[in-house]
Amino acid sequence: MQPYSSRRARLAAQLSPGLLILPTSPELARNADTGFPYRFDSSFYYLTGFAEPEAVLVIETGGKPRSILFCRDKDIEREIWDGYRYGPAAAGEKFGFDEAHSINELDSKLIELLKNQPRVHFPLGADAGWDSRLTGWLNGVRGFVRAGINVPTEVADPRDAIAEMRLFKDEHELAILQRAADINVAAHKRAMRTAVPGTMEYAVEAELLHEYCRNGARFPAYGSIVATGANACVLHYVENTSRIADGDLLLIDAGGEYEGYASDITRTFPANGKFSGPQKAVYEVVLAAHAAARGEARPGKRWNDMHDAAVNVLAQGLLDLKLLDGSLQQVLETESYRQFYMHRTGHWMGLDVHDAGAYKINGEWRELQPGMVFTIEPGLYIRPAANVPSEFANIGIRIEDDAIVTASGHTLLTEGCPRSVAEIENWIAESRK
Repeated sequence: MQPYSSRRARLAAQLSPGLLILPTSPELARNADTGFPYRFDSSFYYLTGFAEPEAVLVIETGGKPRSILFCRDKDIEREIWDGYRYGPAAAGEKFGFDEAHSINELDSKLIELLKNQPRVHFPLGADAGWDSRLTGWLNGVRGFVRAGINVPTEVADPRDAIAEMRLFKDEHELAILQRAADINVAAHKRAMRTAVPGTMEYAVEAELLHEYCRNGARFPAYGSIVATGANACVLHYVENTSRIADGDLLLIDAGGEYEGYASDITRTFPANGKFSGPQKAVYEVVLAAHAAARGEARPGKRWNDMHDAAVNVLAQGLLDLKLLDGSLQQVLETESYRQFYMHRTGHWMGLDVHDAGAYKINGEWRELQPGMVFTIEPGLYIRPAANVPSEFANIGIRIEDDAIVTASGHTLLTEGCPRSVAEIENWIAESRK
């Protein structure tokens, strides 16, 4: 059963009376007359299931809601060049709209639909072109004021309401997210098998992309990070152009997008199959921080509890490794640990890899509740510095998994990806035989 009609009805019930207008993403030119692969707007897709460009969702809120789709016309000639188009009639029936019209009728019909509406729900500021279109529609309604027609006097942003809905994943979404995670686990295991010393980072990236694509995750969910040696200390390293050396750690942060939903795994492993002493020591600290964060991932705990637990373990580990001086309390109060750990321990995940949803409610970190999906990703990045012994320099480690909050705790969607030192070393040894 498609969930889109019920989502639109739920949203309409939350919004005050008026008219919601939500465009999808535009097509983007890559160069000359060639475009980037098209990706729909996530919130638009969440509410419609409609993946074509040049489309707008309209919902009349208040009373009995009415949902309307504007989309491209059916065009056999263009389908010869660009592929199948639903057209308004088929799209309206397929995706459960009350009405569907040609995108060419958008301007004229929206002026009619906006008449006598008290407000318009619209993501103002998201796109200057659509902001201008909205101004034109409102001015079009103003042309009828002498006939007793009222103009909307308020523009309300619906994005927070939609984000709150998207934060809690339904069974339809969870099944897709699990499949995305399974594909990503297989891709990371493939990378561990193939990333031998002497290999280029981009060759390992190609192995990831191969595994994604052959399993239906046609595109990466974000730019893949394949970082060897010192590159692993660059948080968003995406060049992927270095050669992997014997003795290097390789940090891979990558995920495929399956049916619009992301997966996001990071694994760090020795290219030659064996952690050195310093590498293992740092890795065990990050692994312990990961476990501490997991311990706080359950209903009733607050979002920041996972981060605080991970930071406590990382800070103590840095003291134990003699990378920091002082007491644990001093390290936490001064935040000196941020020399080596400068990001948060996770983020929401779903249709966007950094998904929609507020982290605080009324200034307080929000409580975790069943249906929330997020990453757990502590790390340490030890760049050369005066206080860094040479054996630790340029060690960058991050361990990231995808979790869903359940009624009794949490489940890792990515449980099957080797994580411990022994699991990683054993997988590399067995898979490379």
